[in-house]
Amino acid sequence: MSPWRMTRWERGGPPPGIDTGPGEPPTSTEEPVRRHEALVSVRLGPSAPGSHLVEYLRHEPCAVDAWWIAADVDAVVRLSADSMTVLHRAVADLRRRAGVEVAVANYILRALDLTTPADPRTGKDAPAWAVSAA
Repeated sequence: MSPWRMTRWERGGPPPGIDTGPGEPPTSTEEPVRRHEALVSVRLGPSAPGSHLVEYLRHEPCAVDAWWIAADVDAVVRLSADSMTVLHRAVADLRRRAGVEVAVANYILRALDLTTPADPRTGKDAPAWAVSAA
């Protein structure tokens, strides 16, 4: 089956009924963890309505999240897939079929660990600007 005709479940998404938060892997241990993700900055063409992009993303199995942005781009779309081939196909389809004039893909390598201090001093001897205000 061609990758763009696969359902979200066939591409490695969580099965129906399993709730995951944004950026979290499926809660079931038997399910594959998605390893390849991209944030795609999108600028719509002059005649493409935003509703066309939204409708396209609702049916795109790799689309995980999307946000309207107040910047040089119109939206940012988060795509996720089990393989780079499927992810590249999803980015290419976004460029070709969603009324997108410009799509710049930024592939995610790994998440930053914001819970563990990088500098051992950030615990007690850190300067005031490095210590949490909470």
